[in-house]
Amino acid sequence: MDAESTVVRFEDVSLHFGQTPALDHVSFSMGPGETRVVFGAAGSGKTVLLKVAVGLVRPDSGRVFLLGRDITNMREQELFEIRARVGILFQEGALFDSLNIADNVAYPLENQKALHTDSKSRSIQDRVQEALEFVELGTTLAKYPSEVSGGMRRRVGIARAVVTQPELELYDSPTAGLDPITAHTIISLILKERDLRNTATIMVTHRYQDGQLMANFRYNPNNGEIEKAPRGSQETVDTKFLIMREGRLVFEGTEQAFLADQDSYVRKFARPGAS
Repeated sequence: MDAESTVVRFEDVSLHFGQTPALDHVSFSMGPGETRVVFGAAGSGKTVLLKVAVGLVRPDSGRVFLLGRDITNMREQELFEIRARVGILFQEGALFDSLNIADNVAYPLENQKALHTDSKSRSIQDRVQEALEFVELGTTLAKYPSEVSGGMRRRVGIARAVVTQPELELYDSPTAGLDPITAHTIISLILKERDLRNTATIMVTHRYQDGQLMANFRYNPNNGEIEKAPRGSQETVDTKFLIMREGRLVFEGTEQAFLADQDSYVRKFARPGAS
């Protein structure tokens, strides 16, 4: 797959903060509808990887392609336009406390010119309502983030990320700090977005369970549930696991290869509750 046909492609990307390597000669690529699950210790470069992928931070060397375009040295105005095709769920949801839930979800629609609706399009209000119903929060539009639970705030963050119907979704620790039941709900919503719209997905996580669900389960639109996909079936999505260590990509492969790897650092992420 060449760079122009990929959703995300890193070619020998390096980035330093002072003398500390944040990314160290990182190379990987992914195509439409594919999934990448990223593990690594704190400070290993996981969040930096996401920021570089959308041009929020520029690398010192190497090339970065996003949605088929070389963004390595792209001007900020051009980046605004291409970022409009990407949804991002930041850590903890990163909602605006001063805005109600409807306005939080509407924010990317109202503040990116490339997403402005014209007179023939559905209104922003309709799209916000649809996004909140997608995450089963259709009655919370007038509430403020402080008035809902942590799990609900995370779901609002997903609604804001999917309201533009992006081609790529980036999730930064979407289940961090949540109880197991709520975490399962969040991953189910991520699967729903990926499988209904064939959205390419990069998810940073500390939980092996999250990656296991992403690799092995699919959303069934007929009953609204996630179900285990038969191995080798046409429903299987290309899912690879990436392990970061001190800015380096030390492992990239399937779940089967991930579980079979004997490296002590890689193995510590291949178990329930890994961190």
